[in-house]
Amino acid sequence: MVLRSEILVNKNVLPTKEQALPGRETPMTVPEKHFVHDAPLLGPFAMDVDFAIFGLGCFWGAERKFWQREGVVSTAVGYAGGFTPNPTYEEVCSGLTGHSEVVLVVYEPAKVSYEALLKMFWELHNPTQGMRQGNDLGTQYRSVIYATNPTQLEAAKKSAQVFQVELTKAGKGIITTEIDEAPTFYFAEAYHQQYLAKNPEGYCGIGGTGVTCPI
Repeated sequence: MVLRSEILVNKNVLPTKEQALPGRETPMTVPEKHFVHDAPLLGPFAMDVDFAIFGLGCFWGAERKFWQREGVVSTAVGYAGGFTPNPTYEEVCSGLTGHSEVVLVVYEPAKVSYEALLKMFWELHNPTQGMRQGNDLGTQYRSVIYATNPTQLEAAKKSAQVFQVELTKAGKGIITTEIDEAPTFYFAEAYHQQYLAKNPEGYCGIGGTGVTCPI
């Protein structure tokens, strides 16, 4: 039997459902409006939009990159891929929820394609590092793509194959990105939403491999 105290020592190991923290039924309270864009954080949205979910390390810098992209209507940071319902940031950082830090991207397909967002995803981080991103260590920093429909899932898997070829040519490692159907997205605390717009000098761990993704 693995005790929770033992899991805390190694945050690179995903907990089982039985080991995960219980969480809570109450969702996180978040602002109505995006801090940068004049758009709702929770919807509804006035235009025809789709949703994408990406995890590429610390979600502060990742969110900023996506909200700066033309065609992106709104963004939000949160937690996904684990067991604990409505977790807090501290719980996620403990390694006992199983969640990854992710960005929910609300975009207009007429203005920016999902493939263009995938290209950003692959080039903005190093998807070969397993349970870390740069100096950020732990399961919450793992690379993930959570597809919100079957078309996205197919496109994400194909893009990984294409990018792996380029990474191999460049002498890089094997992609460890988790690609799956989207699980429940839990909003992070209000202060995390658009954090780097509120704190321009704040920490940003975004850094790619320098390899171009040809999609």
